[in-house]
Amino acid sequence: MTNTAKNKSMQGNKRRDTNPELKMRKLLREAGYPGYRLQWKKVPGRPDIAYPGRKIAIFVNGCFWHRCPKCDLPLPKSNQEFWKAKFKRNIERDNRKINELEALGWKVFIIWECELKDDGKPKMIEYAFLDIASRAGTSQHLKNNHS
Repeated sequence: MTNTAKNKSMQGNKRRDTNPELKMRKLLREAGYPGYRLQWKKVPGRPDIAYPGRKIAIFVNGCFWHRCPKCDLPLPKSNQEFWKAKFKRNIERDNRKINELEALGWKVFIIWECELKDDGKPKMIEYAFLDIASRAGTSQHLKNNHS
């Protein structure tokens, strides 16, 4: 792939309003949890979906870019050293965002793109929000939690 083709391909990747984010927002509204903020800039990491009053941050992660452990997608065949470094930086940044939010008392949820394709995930999302009120202390991540 030439640099021009790669640049054009990378520009096609959106920062917000991705299909998985739109599906997650729809599921939240249908489950009775409207009133979220999108890409909320007042906290570290700019969560995809935030409930500031409840201190809940939701990141909707693409399986390829954030290296979903369930999908375990292969590296691109060309320029593997670049991709290894790129994905390592993405994972480090994701972990840093989670740690910063938790230090501020936020509950952090990671929803993987593939989880939104599963039929059982709306129940998982509903359970997470019903249970959040009864939880105290540290965050309970949905990260890497595939049923």
